[in-house]
Amino acid sequence: MQISNTMSDLMNAQIGNELGASNQYLQIAAYFEGQALKKIAKLFVKQAEEERTHAMKFFEHLNEVGAPVSIAAIPAPQYEIASAEAAFKMSLAWEKEVTKQVYAMVELSIQEKDYASQNFLQWFVAEQVEEVSSMETYLQIVQRSGEKNLLMMEAYLSHGD
Repeated sequence: MQISNTMSDLMNAQIGNELGASNQYLQIAAYFEGQALKKIAKLFVKQAEEERTHAMKFFEHLNEVGAPVSIAAIPAPQYEIASAEAAFKMSLAWEKEVTKQVYAMVELSIQEKDYASQNFLQWFVAEQVEEVSSMETYLQIVQRSGEKNLLMMEAYLSHGD
């Protein structure tokens, strides 16, 4: 194995974290589908797909470096979504948490002089900058438009297609 057991454990945990986030984003998409807000729902379906892709990157990396893959149990998503603002706040909090998780792996890779992991994790560092920034922007738009004017958010998202 080319990485430490500690790094392997963190990356395996991250697979579960990313898959859990994917499920949560699908649940949020279902909430917006139920509100007939198709563009916002589509945004969260795309987010769910991205999280699954992130999980697969960790899966593939672990296999490449000869580390065992052991995917932890994935908790059920939060089913009750109080509002659009709550959904975006939850998503932003999640992206900030993932950033902390990625940074912890980067810190470990530096301590262990694990250059392969450092190189691999740089993609995630850049990705998290984009993810947090996007969620902050979406949250601000929802807060400005308010729950009664979410069609403005739909229109905003239509311009990105």
